[in-house]
Amino acid sequence: MVDILRWTASISGMIAAAMVSLNAGAKVSGYGFVLFCGSSIVWIAASLLDGNNPLAIQNVVLFGINIFGVYRYLWRKPKEKAAD
Repeated sequence: MVDILRWTASISGMIAAAMVSLNAGAKVSGYGFVLFCGSSIVWIAASLLDGNNPLAIQNVVLFGINIFGVYRYLWRKPKEKAAD
C-alpha cells in the first residue's frame, strides 16, 4: 500500500513539475500546482504510514506553497495594466 502511494506521489510530482516548467500559460501552470497539491497530500499520507515525520512535515509546507501557486494562477484575477 505504501509503495503504491510513494509511486503515485512521485509520478504526479514529476508531471506537475513538467507542467509548471513548460511555462505554457497560467492555466497549465495553475493545474500543475493543483497536481503538486495532490502529490503533497499523497506524500503526507505515505510518510505518516511509514513513520517518516520529516518527509511529512516537508510536504505540509510544500502543500501550503502549492496552494499559494493555485491561488496565484487560477483564483486571483490579474491586475489590469495601466494605459501608457
